[in-house]
Amino acid sequence: MRYVYDFAEGSNDQKDLLGGKGAGLGEMTNLGLRVPPGFTITTEACRVFMENGEGPEGLWEEIAGAIGRLEESCGRSFGGGGKTPLLVSVRSGAKFSMPGMMDTILNLGINDVVVKEIAEWAGRERVSWDVYRRFLQMFGKVVLNVPGEGFEEVLTELRQTRGVETDAELTAGDLETATGRFRSIIEEAGQSVPTEPMEQLRAAVNAVFSSWGNRRAVDYRRLHDIPGDLGTACNVQTMVFGDLGEDSGTGVCFTRDPSSGEPNPYGDYLVNAQGEDVVAGARNTLSLADLEDKRPGVHAELLGVMHTLENHYRDMCDIEFTVENGTLWILQTRVGKRTARAAVRLAVDMANEGLIDRRQAVLRVDPAVLEQLQRPTIAEDAGIEPLAHGVAASPGAASGEAVFDADRAVERAGQDVAVVLVRHETTPDDIHGMAAAQGILTSRGGKTSHAAVVARGMGKPAVTGASALNVDEGSSLLTVGDVTINEGQVITIDGTSGNVFGGEVPLEPASETPQLEMLLTWADEFRTLGVRANADTPSDAARAREAGAEGIGLARTEHMFMGERLAIVQQIILNEDPEVRDPALERLRAQQTEDFEGLLEAMDGLPVIIRLLDPPLHEFLPSRLELERERRQRAEKGQAPDDRIAELERAVAKWEETNPMLGLRGVRLGLLVPELYRIQVQAALQAMKRRRQAGGDPHLEIMVPLVSTAEELRRVRSTIEAEIADVFPDEAVEVPVGTMIELPRAALLAGEIAGVADFFSFGTNDLTQTTYGLSRDDADRSFLPFFLEQGIYPSNPFQTMDEHGVGRLVEMGTAAGKEANPSLEVGVCGEHGGDPASIALCHRMGLDYVSASPPRIPVARLAAAQAALGGGDSAGSV
Repeated sequence: MRYVYDFAEGSNDQKDLLGGKGAGLGEMTNLGLRVPPGFTITTEACRVFMENGEGPEGLWEEIAGAIGRLEESCGRSFGGGGKTPLLVSVRSGAKFSMPGMMDTILNLGINDVVVKEIAEWAGRERVSWDVYRRFLQMFGKVVLNVPGEGFEEVLTELRQTRGVETDAELTAGDLETATGRFRSIIEEAGQSVPTEPMEQLRAAVNAVFSSWGNRRAVDYRRLHDIPGDLGTACNVQTMVFGDLGEDSGTGVCFTRDPSSGEPNPYGDYLVNAQGEDVVAGARNTLSLADLEDKRPGVHAELLGVMHTLENHYRDMCDIEFTVENGTLWILQTRVGKRTARAAVRLAVDMANEGLIDRRQAVLRVDPAVLEQLQRPTIAEDAGIEPLAHGVAASPGAASGEAVFDADRAVERAGQDVAVVLVRHETTPDDIHGMAAAQGILTSRGGKTSHAAVVARGMGKPAVTGASALNVDEGSSLLTVGDVTINEGQVITIDGTSGNVFGGEVPLEPASETPQLEMLLTWADEFRTLGVRANADTPSDAARAREAGAEGIGLARTEHMFMGERLAIVQQIILNEDPEVRDPALERLRAQQTEDFEGLLEAMDGLPVIIRLLDPPLHEFLPSRLELERERRQRAEKGQAPDDRIAELERAVAKWEETNPMLGLRGVRLGLLVPELYRIQVQAALQAMKRRRQAGGDPHLEIMVPLVSTAEELRRVRSTIEAEIADVFPDEAVEVPVGTMIELPRAALLAGEIAGVADFFSFGTNDLTQTTYGLSRDDADRSFLPFFLEQGIYPSNPFQTMDEHGVGRLVEMGTAAGKEANPSLEVGVCGEHGGDPASIALCHRMGLDYVSASPPRIPVARLAAAQAALGGGDSAGSV
């Protein structure tokens, strides 16, 4: 097996073997672009390394051969020795883009001899010492695990002594001093840097492979559902230098705006810098327009490269480049990370331009990101002056406590506190804090900085490069002018405008994305799954219909019983006296009729499934402990016993359960207290009758919850049919009656139950609980996070349907139900109905529809289309 491929041997269809970066370098090399030559060590070599702790047999012979070919093609020597020295970069490159999560070493191959030869080649001693100190800094931190703070302290001290703002202003003597002090820091840590270039290369390659397992990479993969067994490739590439003076520099650009999707190239450029300077955000960057002013020929050539790559990849590309003594070199390209708004616009625009077709446009956008389009923004009439303004790096607004450390951000978020992570600039080590925060704010960096790229990938609001802010991470505060904000004080950021505010600022709903409805219209042409809504109020129903819902798949009537109605329900359950119970039932029926009429009106002409009462009974009853406390307090005050309290205690004790989630709920309560279900059915039918009399077209369906036997459903169905005949005595009115399948027994005996049902709706929330034998609320508070972090569960079964357990029950129940009743309609109404992976599973299992919460209706429409098209390439483009 080969483990090393020269760039010219690679192509974009080899991402599994060469990683995304290596495949892109191969593709660009073969397109004839000016790419510094090099080679890629495969992901297979990394997997062997991960398994055995060392590379595969013969790997280093292959690498030595590749270095020899590189020396020959460049006319340079790895290790110097008379010829122009060959220095290389060593960079990770996994199949899926993981910006900044794994390690990079630049300028590898330098030593005390080579540093002099670099000075002679460049004609500038400053360049050679800048190269050397960068190498020691990266090699020390990445390969030798020497803390990076010591290196930064040296540079800060030298800048202060010199009275300059940036490292680019330090002299050759300053950088030579830094190099010596860096070497001392490494030696004081008990480490040493090899002087022989091949030894440096071996250590660097092993470090890159090891970085696949570092915390930030593991966190990133978990956040983005990237498999942990893929491994990373390692790219060894000839160095070109952007730090040779004013006619050199480095930059990152996008062929279109990654925040808005507007068809305008966007990029950041730094004069006299190396590539990591741009993404680190340590210096505020220049724009592509500035590059045009300074180097019009380079700018024109770069636009040509951008055009070539976008048309070749048929997508927005993210490109890294370096200008060395006025010559443009392209270091890498990949399909660029983008916001949800940009993803939608790019897909629709490129389809309308003929760059891709509608099928590709629908497949291009990750359905999960569509919820980001509903993020709030700062109200236009807020009338609050911003504290500062930065780069609008990732849209949306967020308020939260200012937190200056990633670990503390995780800690506070774990206490249900909204936080905004504030840093000079983020680094890959901050990934867990960025994930926990509501938004990210940095005082340095642009739209291509680490903070910006990762925030867009996560869908988090971000403002970067707010240079007016003085961020003191050590003291956990920021100052701007005469305003000081300490950790724990609330701030608000607007990633759409770039503004930063002190305190909490009024927000307003997100603005519309004009291209979204076009994309969803195309999606509707492809999907075969219906999409309905889980909606309990007329306003939710109207919102869902506007979002494209094709009816209501679940209206939870117990959600209509809280508040002031709770006392009415308690009267019905706790009183056997008809004089008390009957008036309460009548009040409840009147109120429920109005509820159902509003739902039917909002969904006129579309199906509305009303689920009869299904809470654990204890949710409707007063707390026995509170009643006991009230009784004791009366006694302590010398007050006479209250007969009402004693009566309530006796009634509650009668209905009290040890495990109410598996107790008297659903159909069991309906059979034991039939008046409750009867008045709900009467209310629904009266609402239907009113809508018909008003000229509407109501399509009412009634669902019986928690059925485990056909006989339970048969008895309730008999009651429902009697009520239909009573409300509509002179006409045959069709009101389908079905059941929610949320118990394993119901799924296993679906064939029997289907003989009594017109439809099934799988309640996968409870089906997951009863299949796993766990309580979702308790699991979330106790062991579930640990199980997910340790890989005991591959994913949260309450977010993505468990294909092999719960999914198998759904599939079995669907098949058996439809075999017994060919006209049976089957859907899913648990939260999985809005999860793209679960929707794809529902499609494969042959269900008829999914039902999701109103905000996730667009998600479901797009995910259903992608399922019908066989999946998408959206993971690489958003």
